[in-house]
Amino acid sequence: MIAYHRPTSLEAALAIRRVADVAVIAGGTDIYPAAATRRAWGEPTHKDVLDISAIADLHGIVETAAGWRIGAMVTWTGLRAAALPPIWGGLCAAAAEVGGAQVQNRGTILGNLITASPAGDGIPNLLALDASVEIAGPVPRLVPVAQFLTGYRATALAAEEIAVALHVPRLPGARGGFRKLGARHYLVISIAMVAGVLAVTEGRISAARLAVGACGPVAQRLPALEAALIGVAPGEAAACVRPAHLEALTPIDDIRASAAYRRAAALTLLRDLLVELAA
Repeated sequence: MIAYHRPTSLEAALAIRRVADVAVIAGGTDIYPAAATRRAWGEPTHKDVLDISAIADLHGIVETAAGWRIGAMVTWTGLRAAALPPIWGGLCAAAAEVGGAQVQNRGTILGNLITASPAGDGIPNLLALDASVEIAGPVPRLVPVAQFLTGYRATALAAEEIAVALHVPRLPGARGGFRKLGARHYLVISIAMVAGVLAVTEGRISAARLAVGACGPVAQRLPALEAALIGVAPGEAAACVRPAHLEALTPIDDIRASAAYRRAAALTLLRDLLVELAA
């Protein structure tokens, strides 16, 4: 029999985290299927549960002086229902494609990041948004998403810590977008995906953030391409994309696609995304 904890304050949740080896659950759309799979393969043990859904401070999207704070309990459906500016376009587009309606209603943005799947649809968008993770624990800290992801399904979250929110900074005049490729349009794991945020000042790109997912153990930004786009007219951005800009990617061959196909797909998706953002 496992223990089930559902505290109503962050302090109580952290106290449990300090003394017990627990699985922290928000929406549960990743952790429950994973547990079922382990049991099916003969793994009888499972952790006690720490359900954080009753902690009021973890709900809602709050606009701050610096940007926005997304609580750990904000779901994909909640994100889509919020009144957010165009910089959020990519993450909102991803929110419409993550699983079916049931998953979107229960699954959380932060939970998708913590699962740290290479094919997590939210992750490239959070990189493009330059988001950071607010972590509560013995020493509270704010960690950029790029540093939070440490490897395949691995994060920088320590045993006594709980990720409580995402922080997204403002970028005036920016808009975001998202493109993914799968074997079908809906309810699909990505073969490749790209996310981007562009800001335009006086007819020229003044800031560019581009990220690729499902093409390596972790999603990653493309700093060389981002630098090449500064000062370029938006309508000319797609023509700037070169295969060399994707050299850092390490896609694999698997049942969904070959590594070469993934790399070629990412190149095409990037160009399509830049055309969309320039429109």
